Amino acid sequence: MLLLDQGLPRSTTLRLQALGVDAEHVGECGLATADDRTILDYARRRGHIIVTLDADFHKYLALSRATTPSVIRIRIEGLKAEQLAALLVDVLGECREDLSRGAVISVTETRIRLRNLPLLP
Repeated sequence: MLLLDQGLPRSTTLRLQALGVDAEHVGECGLATADDRTILDYARRRGHIIVTLDADFHKYLALSRATTPSVIRIRIEGLKAEQLAALLVDVLGECREDLSRGAVISVTETRIRLRNLPLLP
């Protein structure tokens, strides 16, 4: 399941669900005002993949040398829900196996960068 962070359109979850992807937004599960570490813990306990605009998740995973949860960082500003859902379906199609094992992914307009967890210096 994908867990969409604040800053991403809530309506993306409906678009993803229509495309057959399980997804929820932090605002739908009582985490709208939660800090990043709380969201990481929530995702880890439930086996969710975090989708975010925030670079801090990668930093926390590196500092803790954690192997979960996987994080997809979107580095494209201003995506509408429909565009974001289509992008995430593409990323999942390309990286599903790595995400299931534990990975951090950065997505720009021109590339997908993947690093397996744990992140080592």
